[in-house]
Amino acid sequence: MNTNFNDVISKVLIDEDSIQKKIKQIATNINQFYEDEPQDVLLVGILRGSIMFMSDLAKYLKIDCKLDFMDVSSYGDSTESSGNVKIVKDLDTDVKDLNVLIIEDIIDSGNTLYFLVDTLKQRGAKSIKIVTLLDKPERREKDVQPDWTGFKIPDEFVVGYGLDYAQHYRNLPYIGVLKREVYEK
Repeated sequence: MNTNFNDVISKVLIDEDSIQKKIKQIATNINQFYEDEPQDVLLVGILRGSIMFMSDLAKYLKIDCKLDFMDVSSYGDSTESSGNVKIVKDLDTDVKDLNVLIIEDIIDSGNTLYFLVDTLKQRGAKSIKIVTLLDKPERREKDVQPDWTGFKIPDEFVVGYGLDYAQHYRNLPYIGVLKREVYEK
């Protein structure tokens, strides 16, 4: 599918430079938080949306860390969370007694993260912190608060920089608002 992105994006919400500046700032704060921690931090990227954010964030971290991934879904190809969370791909790392930093692309309903934090607590993680690039607090259904947030955004359907609609538009270098007619077909 060859798409002219101008045909599907109504506006650029956050440009590429702003994203990169914010990631550097978040990394500085995370580095300060963990600077005296003698143990590695396990970065847990939530697939697939967090890949670009996690990759760029990890470049600026000065702490000892390991990387792993989970695919946890409550959306499928829909624009709305079903509320039913399932683990599609689990961690390869045992989190018992580890400091876990969950890396998310966006938090809206909070259903997925609520489930994930509870799961990692049950598995014996020493600590669990959350960093998200985007936060839509007005859509929150579960009480999930990120420890570090890039941008609070309005309740609009966004794509780009890892975020998708039906697996499309992840490769945009910015965060854009998807035209309503694209996902209401």
